[in-house]
Order: sequence, then C-alpha cells, then structure tokens
Amino acid sequence: MKKTYQFRIYPNKNQEVVLNSTLSTCRRLYNDSLAERKRQAELNELERTFGICPWGKPEWLNYYDQANSLSESKTEFQKEVFSQVLQNVLKRVERSFKNFFNGFGYPRFQGRDRYNSFTFPQSGFKIEDGKLILSKIGNIKIILHREIEGKIKTCTIKKDIDQWYVSFSIEIDTPIIPVKIKTETGIDVGLNSLITMSNGCQIEPPEFLRVSEKKLTHEQKRLSRKKKRSQNRNKQRIIVAKVHRRIRNQRKDFAHKTSRKLVEEYDRIVFEDLQIQNMVKNHHLAKSISDAGWSQLINFTKTKAEYAGKIVELVNPRNTSQNCSSCGNSVKKDLSVRIHSCPFCGFVLDRDHNAAINILNSTVGITGIYARQGIFDRGSMQRDAPSL
Repeated sequence: MKKTYQFRIYPNKNQEVVLNSTLSTCRRLYNDSLAERKRQAELNELERTFGICPWGKPEWLNYYDQANSLSESKTEFQKEVFSQVLQNVLKRVERSFKNFFNGFGYPRFQGRDRYNSFTFPQSGFKIEDGKLILSKIGNIKIILHREIEGKIKTCTIKKDIDQWYVSFSIEIDTPIIPVKIKTETGIDVGLNSLITMSNGCQIEPPEFLRVSEKKLTHEQKRLSRKKKRSQNRNKQRIIVAKVHRRIRNQRKDFAHKTSRKLVEEYDRIVFEDLQIQNMVKNHHLAKSISDAGWSQLINFTKTKAEYAGKIVELVNPRNTSQNCSSCGNSVKKDLSVRIHSCPFCGFVLDRDHNAAINILNSTVGITGIYARQGIFDRGSMQRDAPSL
C-alpha cells in the first residue's frame, strides 16, 4: 500500500531563493505548455471547421511531444532545475487535460500565488544526517518527527505562505493483516454534534472558523482598505492567509486525532455516504458544514483503518434520520426537530443517535453480514459467502 509522510523543512535564505526560483520556472513551463496545447487545439479546430481536416477530429499534443521538445530547447532557467522535476510539470499538464476529457473543467493558467509545489518523481533527493539533499538546490535542514517506513518513491516540495514542507510518497511492502470484527459503530455526522455514534457517545464540533471569525473579519477589512497592487496590500494578504492557515491546521489536527481514536476503538466503522458538495449549496448551512470538515474526517478514518486492517463502510444516507431504529417505520420530521419520537412503537431517542443506529444497521452486502457475526476476514468472505 501507499502512504504519505510530511515534514517541515528549514531552508536558509540562499536556499529559499533557489526554491522560489524553481517554483517560478516550473510555473512558467506549466503555463507555456498549457498555452501550446491550447494553440494547437485552436488550429486543429479551425482546420476542421473549414474542411481542411477530413477526419473532423482535432489532434492534441501529448506529454511525449512536449517532453521531446523540452530536451531540445531548454532555457537558461530550466537548466538550473533538475530534469525530472521539469518532466513532472509536463505530466501535471497531461493529467489536467485527461481530467478535462473526463468531464472536469478546462485547465487553468497558474498565477504566482497558485503554483506552490514541485516534485522529484524518482531520483534527485535523499535524506542524510538530518539533511534533505536536493539536486541543484542543496542540503536543507529537515525535522524528522517520526520514522519513515517503507521505500520512498517520490519527493514533493511545497510552499505554504512562508513555510516549506516536504512530502514523501512511500510504498509499503508489508502485508496488511485484516482483524476480526469484534467492535463496530455507526456514525452520524452533524452540526449540533460533530459525530454521534450508535452507542450514544457524541463529540462536539470545535468550530475553529467560528472561533477565529472575529479576527479573520478584522484582517479582511484591513485588506479591503489597502491600495491594489501595493506592497502594504501584499503584506496584509499574507496576514489573512496565515489566519486561514491556522484554522486549516487546527481542523486537520482535530480530524487526525479523532480518526485515530475511532480506529483504535472500533474494528468496523460505518459512515453515511454524503454528497457534501451538494450540501454546501445551502447558503444557510454552508459555512458550518465547511467548518465541520466531515469529508476530511471520513478520509482520514478510511486511510488509518486500511493501514490497521480494519473496515470503514459508506452507506446510503436516505431516510436514516426519518426511520425508527426500533420498529423501522418512517417518522417524518423537519431538520429543526431534534428528538425522534415514534408514534408506532413509542420509541423516543435523540435524532442523531437514532440515525447512527440506522446507519450501523444498514448492511452493505456480505461484508455487513459477516461483520455482525464477528467473523469477518477476506478469506472467509470469499469461501463461505451465503447465498442471498
């Protein structure tokens, strides 16, 4: 399996100049490559429109075309950057166009503040004596706060405002041994309580954005009063970005700690498969939903559970809040009604707790059946699957 480790690095002033120069060179190459593809597509479209192209389908430049031309016509700035880093930039352009052909938006030109990372895909980096050695950049101080397991495949350098980080993509050959299901929980995510488990335990939302909202508003107002394209405006922009970074880091840290606790306590965890992108279109709840960070929490839990040999399932959220977890009848209620009271069986429970029980009871195929019997493992699931 693959895993990512991120560490803080501390370049000196000269190294920071080289890192910024590398970012600038990569960004220019990205934009130039994107512009070249765009021009070629426009020419092919004109040929097709005026009947010069008989097949009616424009031909697109690919990664290999641009990589070959890059090796023949490097600029002086590009010669100061490790060759595989430049090749990776062209692969980013290729990936952006593949996403476009698969239905995503057209690739954008990257501004100075948007392109903030570059990657050594295979070689040109190593760790030695507490230093990160990067080809054509130098030896940079790195804080290895935990041991790296597995083989390092790629090295990505990222700039976050005024801080620098390195991310290592690791390939781990050690097989993951699935655990037998002994404990399980269903989890309902919400705004009044961040998560409510099927055993009734709740974790309140920390609301990091709400707590820092007053300071953020103050700094944003100061930014709006600065003259555009002035040095003072740029300084204030950095201050606002640092406030956002602090909120982002707090939310990330909380999600890591919460997901770790869930994975340590439960062998099977069931979440709702929420369409969060659609939910934030509700302007009354969008800020609270974004501040809650449901998607980040679920993704962190899935990653940690996979590494621990445990299970995270996503089930259809339809009617989990409306159905009674005791008798199964549908009890319609608005979002403002926080208590589930069933007129059919008299069952009364907190709305979120009732939903969490329904989520746990939502069986997903064979996995859910074996999980309830407490004998789940991948081998037995294949050998002894009951006929449904």
